[in-house]
Formats: sequence, C-alpha cells, structure tokens
Amino acid sequence: MNVVNLAAYLFVSLTDLPRLREALAQRCDALSLRGTILLAPEGINLFIAGPRESTDALLAFMRTDPIFEGKFATLEVKESLSADQPFKRMRVRLKQEIITMHAPAIRPEAGRAPAVNAVTLKRWLDNGHDDAGRPVVMLDTRNAFEVDVGTFDGALDYRISKFSEFPAAVAEHRAELEDKTVVSFCTGGIRCEKAAIHMHNLGIEHVYQLEGGILKYFEEVGGSHYHGDCFVFDQRTALDPALQPSSAAAVTATNPASHTDSNAGARTLAA
Repeated sequence: MNVVNLAAYLFVSLTDLPRLREALAQRCDALSLRGTILLAPEGINLFIAGPRESTDALLAFMRTDPIFEGKFATLEVKESLSADQPFKRMRVRLKQEIITMHAPAIRPEAGRAPAVNAVTLKRWLDNGHDDAGRPVVMLDTRNAFEVDVGTFDGALDYRISKFSEFPAAVAEHRAELEDKTVVSFCTGGIRCEKAAIHMHNLGIEHVYQLEGGILKYFEEVGGSHYHGDCFVFDQRTALDPALQPSSAAAVTATNPASHTDSNAGARTLAA
C-alpha cells in the first residue's frame, strides 16, 4: 500500500490559467505523478496518485510557490492508500467549471452554505434528529450509478445521470424538504457544496453540506449509517468504509467509467 491517492478541490478565483496549467503539468511530470487536475476560473479539482514523497512535494509546491500567489495555501486533501497506481497518465486540463452545474450565479468562494462535519452528522443520525430536534434528510447529489454502489441509509436519490440535472430535480421535489434539516452529500464535497448553495438560494432554510463528502466521513467515523461502498473515478472503482479498494460487486456495465481509461474520472474527480 505504498501509493498515496489524494483528492482535493478548492473554490478560489483563478486567472492566467494556461500559465498555471503549464506549471502544474511540469511539476507533476517531474514527480512522476499520475491523475487529473482540472483548473477553471472558479477553482481547482484534482485527483492524483504516486509515492508519498511525490504527493507531499506537489502539495508543498502548490501551497508555497509564488506562481500561485498563495491561492492554494488552504487546500485540504482527502487521502487513501493503494497497492497499485490507479491512473494511467497525468493530465492537467482547463475547464469552464470544475464541476458542471450550469448555474453561474453560484459562486462558493463568495460564500459557502453551512457545513456539518462527520462527527456531528453521525450524532444526528444516531439520535434521529439534529440538535434542534428537526428530522434529518440525507440528499445524495451523485449520479444514479454511483448511488447504486452505496449511499447513506434512507437517503433521497433523484436518479440523475449528470450533475447539471440536479437543479430541476430538486425543484420538482422541493416540498419534501420543507421543515427538515437537509444534508447534501457526494464523494468528496464539491457537488454537495454547490448543491447546498443552490437549495439555500431556493429558500430552503435548513441546508447543510457534508464537509469533505463521503470520503471524509469514512476517514473520521467509518461506515456508520452508510450501506455499501463509495464509487471513485479511477481503476480502484470503489472504496469501502476503511478506505480500501472494494470488489464493488454492484458496479456493472451501467457504470460508464468502470470499463474505460481511469482518467475518464476527470468529469467528477473529487466530487
């Protein structure tokens, strides 16, 4: 288990993206890292893998090199280990959004929706309500084939095939969210962060995002109140609550990424 897998994202305004892309591509190649990094005006989304010394060196470079002007200093990562390299090559790509929602008014850097950490969420789920006594609704913001691999017990699942379908789906089901505490969740936090902001903008009052997504929940409290594994967009396919690669028997040909190049995961990455 000597391969370190890092997933991270950060909503931060970025300019001169071609220059940043070139700097990251050169450093990743020099460190023999593989994976995908997405850069967009709204921020960065990455999933990379390699030896510990290489991943540590890349993070130090991103957080301290003057070329990034300190914009990645607060980048937090989710880490897991594997015996094999889950990516075939290294790519750094420029995108319009680091996770596509087609909702330009949503700018997480300008103000996040409230977040709930894993320990607090587990306590709420243990008790059957939040600290104010309101029932808690878990809302899965991932694509249907990801949900089929595993999700929180009793979670709402709108069976979307891509994240840009989420706004219409939540509008259709808004009534069932009223007067409840809604916790949006996803793999690593990026989709549920945008989803929580969108629901807050719709006037749904008690909305939280799960800080760090399912992977951070697994890291901090294990698989309590979660059934199955967590799909990831690389050759490991899915991780169990111990953050170990899973056989993921539920993943079949309905998963468009399970039989293709692992870098197809650039669509969602740390999402």
